[in-house]
Amino acid sequence: MKPSIPKGTRDFSPNEVAKRKYIFSTIQKVFENFGFQPIETPSFENSSTLMGKYGEEGDRLIFKILNSGDYLRKADANLLGNKESQKLTSQISEKALRYDLTVPFARYVVQHQNEISFPFKRYQMQPVWRADRPQKGRFREFYQCDADVVGSKSLLQEVEFVQLYDAVFSKLKLTGTMIKMNNRKILSGIAEIIGASDKLINFTVALDKLDKIGEEGVVKEMLEKGITEKAIEKVKPLFSFNGSNKEKLAELKGMLAASDEGLNGVSDLEFVVDSIEELGLESAELEIDVTLARGLNYYTGAIFEVSAPKGVKMGSIGGGGRYDDLTGIFGLKDVSGVGISFGLDRIYLVLEELNLFETVDLPQPKVLFLNYNNEQQITVLKALKALRSSNIKCEVYPDVASSNKQQKKQWKYATTRGIEFTVTDIENELFTLKNMNTGDQVSCNLSEMIETLK
Repeated sequence: MKPSIPKGTRDFSPNEVAKRKYIFSTIQKVFENFGFQPIETPSFENSSTLMGKYGEEGDRLIFKILNSGDYLRKADANLLGNKESQKLTSQISEKALRYDLTVPFARYVVQHQNEISFPFKRYQMQPVWRADRPQKGRFREFYQCDADVVGSKSLLQEVEFVQLYDAVFSKLKLTGTMIKMNNRKILSGIAEIIGASDKLINFTVALDKLDKIGEEGVVKEMLEKGITEKAIEKVKPLFSFNGSNKEKLAELKGMLAASDEGLNGVSDLEFVVDSIEELGLESAELEIDVTLARGLNYYTGAIFEVSAPKGVKMGSIGGGGRYDDLTGIFGLKDVSGVGISFGLDRIYLVLEELNLFETVDLPQPKVLFLNYNNEQQITVLKALKALRSSNIKCEVYPDVASSNKQQKKQWKYATTRGIEFTVTDIENELFTLKNMNTGDQVSCNLSEMIETLK
């Protein structure tokens, strides 16, 4: 039987790892430039920490971990016999792989509240897991790169997050990204004026799928969730909501005139849009999208989603929003937060498709010592130690060449790896150093070789 890996997961070659590290490094530098500091949380959490925080659809996608040992020992025999798996889950699984980094962060803030200075700006770059159907750009194991601020209700944070997105994409030379923005208060206001406030979650989850299943699909789902045809008729203008950001804001003010919460949402959006217009963006654009909901229950204010440049078929490459009381679910009330996430794996695919990895160097030795003579091995090892002390990447071919064929194998290795220099011979403490690009050779002592390689 051939070895394999689970669907929705991947192996990464040295070249792929180098490209991924380039993205990680770029995002990390911008995070720190904006004043964020790093934390890490466990890959799995108690199920009670995660369940019920992502809506019904999100809960279904959480990977559960079976209890250790005889996990069926405490299971209800009737539930087991009737195959009632949903009711049985809590009895056989007390832990789960994290679905995102935001809920674990909220748990972290509550646990460490006495050690934290508020407002607390953190970034986190770790893998998450979702039991989703694998497809292009959608994996079961993938990395998120998150930045969040908790302890501040200021809309300046939303403005800074738009700038942060723009700064990262500018450094990655990824122009033409679209930062879509909405506000949960606007969605609540719309649900209020159409008489569907009691079905807000169903309404937003369906509306958020407009770009995936189209108007007909959204209408069908809303009807199935008990939203009336009369209410849907009132909301239909949103399906083709066009114009500039200013025009959209003006139309929303008219549409939501009877909803205080809706008008508060419009006011919040207006502040961010006006601020960004004054500050300007380098490579991204900011667009109001009133159908944007992201389907997550914990958003209470701003909602962000970033789409790839036009012509690149890819889902969102980033997203986030404001959550006014996420820590409240863990007992810490009235701590407002807002955050965004970068989808590293999708950004990788976009950069690959647009050939934007040309400048990424694969980690490799600067110099390779060819190995033709057993008697010189200690001299080589001493030289390697000296080079590495000077931060020069180097290695020795491990097997001694006892024939022309084996010597050719060593030369092929140097060429395949793209190694710039080789040491072909050592005599009387002098090293023959060959430049593999030009073919030039020099004879030098160890200190001269270090200077040349530097």
